[in-house]
Amino acid sequence: MKFFLDSADASQWTLPAGCPPVQGVTTNPTLVMQAGLPVSLPGYLQLVAQAGEARIPELMLQLPRADVGEAAQWLEVLLPAAVQARVRLTIKLPCHPDWQPVLREVQAWGVPTLLTGLSNPVQLLWARAQGAHFVAPYVGRLQADGRDVWSLIEACVAVQADGLQLLAASIKSADVLSRLIACGAHAVTVRPEFAAGLATDPLTLAAMAQFDRDVESSQTP
Repeated sequence: MKFFLDSADASQWTLPAGCPPVQGVTTNPTLVMQAGLPVSLPGYLQLVAQAGEARIPELMLQLPRADVGEAAQWLEVLLPAAVQARVRLTIKLPCHPDWQPVLREVQAWGVPTLLTGLSNPVQLLWARAQGAHFVAPYVGRLQADGRDVWSLIEACVAVQADGLQLLAASIKSADVLSRLIACGAHAVTVRPEFAAGLATDPLTLAAMAQFDRDVESSQTP
């Protein structure tokens, strides 16, 4: 499973020891704004440069408007910048038919696409028909809305054989992360603080303390 960080703040892209390797960073307009960057072409160019400096292999950027002309203008600048930074670029778009013209434009440039906010099986089938590379359901939002999250996740995993990869977004629970690993999700996105909080565990620390005490006791005459 690929492990992506949900953050546009480059200072958060380094995790402590005990965490898996970061294989990419995902952003959206909200995360970019929270990081103090403008949701603009210069702001995105800064993210590409920072990803290169941090040796982040993959960066996922969400276009802010359903404007085909603007998408083409941005891609003309972002793609060579990503090549120079040695960063694989994936373009995120909302999973909605209003964005289909932009999706077609991005695909014409040969850039991988991710449809985000996927929330039901009809959207999943539509995304597959559109030839998207990734779909990203917001697991936490679906759970908060009382949806049957795991039936949708299972459906997403089932269509991975057709090349549409599941990137389960915004995971905030260790139990949910475990289930996604077990069911074969291609990738997850997590907040950096969530990942860092699981680098160690109280039960592991308690066992280590017991071992230390027993080592000491075994050596006492």
